[in-house]
Amino acid sequence: MEYNGLLLTFPKEIKIFIGAFVLILSIGFYTGLLFVNETSSNSPSGIEENYLGNEEDEEAEVMKFKKGEREMLTIVHTHILSMSFIFFLLGGLVWMTKASKKLKLFLTIEPFLSVILTFGGIYLMWTGILWMKYVVVFSGILMTLTFTASVLLVFFQLMKKQASVKL
Repeated sequence: MEYNGLLLTFPKEIKIFIGAFVLILSIGFYTGLLFVNETSSNSPSGIEENYLGNEEDEEAEVMKFKKGEREMLTIVHTHILSMSFIFFLLGGLVWMTKASKKLKLFLTIEPFLSVILTFGGIYLMWTGILWMKYVVVFSGILMTLTFTASVLLVFFQLMKKQASVKL
């Protein structure tokens, strides 16, 4: 079965359906990033403070306390599960675009590594391995860039005219 460029052959109605899904998925993803920005300031020290607290900082505007083990396991568990579904579904669409296999392989495998590094890194940082905050920032940025590139690839190909099917 030939899947490279399959997305280009879909009828307009299916393309609209897929486009609506990818748009709503993107709104959810980027809203999550806004939430991260509100709670941890997107910096290594902000991430550390969000999970380990800032009780010692007398000049802190907002007092934060170290998260409990149950809360950490819930955060890690729910994010790894939900993000794996997000990237699985988006990856399936990426594989149907017309692009090189190397690009598609990167765009579909890298996010899974970033999910593990980001949320595993948050848990390891919480346990006391403080340098993991830098891994969390790097993997989170890479995950976001990969998500964005995948979404743009899918959107651009959804907007192309229907290609002729070779039998």
